[in-house]
Amino acid sequence: MLVPLALAQFICSFAGSNMNVMINDMSEDLDTTVAGIQLAITIFLLVMAALMIPGGKLTDKYGRKRCFTLGLAIYAVGALISTVAPNLTVLIVGNSILEGVGTALLIPPVYILVTMLFTTVSSRARAFGAVSAAGGVGAATGPLIGGLITEAISWRAAFVFQALVIAAILWLARTLKDPRPADPSRPFDTLGAVLSSVGLILVVMGIMAAQSNLWLTVGLVAAGALMLFWFFVSVRAKERAGREPLLSVTLFRNHVSNLGLITQNSQWLLLMGTSFVVAAFLQVVRGYNAIETGVIFTAATVGILTASLAAERLAERRAQRTLIIAGYALSVVGTAVLLALVAGHPSAWAFAPGLLLIGLGIGVMLTPSVNVVQSAFPEERQGEISGLSRSVSNLGSSLGTAVAGTVLVAGITSTPSRAYGLAMAVLAAVSLVGLAAALRLPRPQHAPREQRASPLP
Repeated sequence: MLVPLALAQFICSFAGSNMNVMINDMSEDLDTTVAGIQLAITIFLLVMAALMIPGGKLTDKYGRKRCFTLGLAIYAVGALISTVAPNLTVLIVGNSILEGVGTALLIPPVYILVTMLFTTVSSRARAFGAVSAAGGVGAATGPLIGGLITEAISWRAAFVFQALVIAAILWLARTLKDPRPADPSRPFDTLGAVLSSVGLILVVMGIMAAQSNLWLTVGLVAAGALMLFWFFVSVRAKERAGREPLLSVTLFRNHVSNLGLITQNSQWLLLMGTSFVVAAFLQVVRGYNAIETGVIFTAATVGILTASLAAERLAERRAQRTLIIAGYALSVVGTAVLLALVAGHPSAWAFAPGLLLIGLGIGVMLTPSVNVVQSAFPEERQGEISGLSRSVSNLGSSLGTAVAGTVLVAGITSTPSRAYGLAMAVLAAVSLVGLAAALRLPRPQHAPREQRASPLP
């Protein structure tokens, strides 16, 4: 049962990073710019983030298995459309929108099913370890696999690869069982879904507009903040009236979960931001092709794989708080190493140590961060918290590409070294924010081995 779930997380994370090494090839073929490809990547990640909470809520109404299968089908259609895209607009429809919608439907069931099927801390840690590692490896190997496919065949073949993996997942998931029946009578907060989605989209698109129009940025961010405020007012009104909202504000009353959500957001912001910034710098400024850029990113892949293979032993021997702090410590050092490269003209391989450290750090803390959040709530609230958790993580991914990418793209042609340094400085600050949140997590009251039978972090 775990294989199709982990593979689904792998391909969705792969889709978020594999285009980073195709920037030159895709921009030339589609007659667009680096900013155009950045827009497509960011919209894909943003659609995931914006629709993840509604997607998690729909699993209660229509069932985990049905939403998972439907999401896979929509994703496959989007991948096939992207394969034959003649321009950036069609690519955005196929990759950014359809694949994003498909991901938002299929990812919440992955984490809900894992939580329901594995009830002890040790078994759940192993399961989340497999799924989270698959996500981390997908994001880290995206540049390498994407680069190999692009140089050997074409960037379009990378979308064929995604469609084939989706077909394999559908076949593997044919016997997957939903542990709880769907409840078609469960209400769905349509207004809340629209307000939360539009609010997030406006905020991120406003950030991306900063490179061209500051007033547009202010307007979009303000409009997005207003939408999100309206969303929370609507949620409170529904709860007072005894109706079920899209997302209960009581989810934010759990101190441990809130800190875990911050660590999740900053982890993915760091990983995806670093992936875009370094890949774009190597291709646009240094002139490396897709496969050369992908090979350099094997350092991050090795780091995540190494940490993931040790995830089960680490979960048994160390508290989740300790692992998250250690992961951030490694990531902070990694970003500092990459930031130091702004001086001089080092070889491309000089990027490998920093990428390795970030990969190790991300791999160490991915599983405990997810487990801290999911385990903080009972089974009947897994639909809500899973959607929120995945939304926060994917929002981090989209912000990583939007924020760090915008800083880089704004000066990559005129002052490339300065633009790279500023982008990495932003990501270093994000690492420190995540570390601060991890340090505030409560210390465990018992030794890690004694936690195995407890459902709490």
